[in-house]
Amino acid sequence: QVQLVEYGGGLVQPGGSLVLSCVASESSYRLNVMSWYRQAPGKQRELVAAFTSGDVTDYGDSVSGRFTISRDYDRNTVYLQMNRLKPEDKAVYYCNDRERYSLSPEDYGIWGKGTQVTVTS
Repeated sequence: QVQLVEYGGGLVQPGGSLVLSCVASESSYRLNVMSWYRQAPGKQRELVAAFTSGDVTDYGDSVSGRFTISRDYDRNTVYLQMNRLKPEDKAVYYCNDRERYSLSPEDYGIWGKGTQVTVTS
């Protein structure tokens, strides 16, 4: 069964930047409605960024103005550009694909295993 694969996590200092990428485990699979979520230990999973409809985007309040979601249709890849990172951004970041944004990501989404982002001085 197809799944997503996230790349780009790592260790970065506060104020630094990272870019995450997300691809399908099988190159023949076409990505649909894409979004990024994150989960820190002991906390609920939260929305980071999403394409809600076409090119319209939505961001979590804590990352708005710092993170940018984008996609490259030719490369069949979704990106998350993260700037001015803060210690509270430390989490496992997951990519999600579903046919409509209105669908529950837990029930209808395709997920990757996540990539760890650590922000520390």
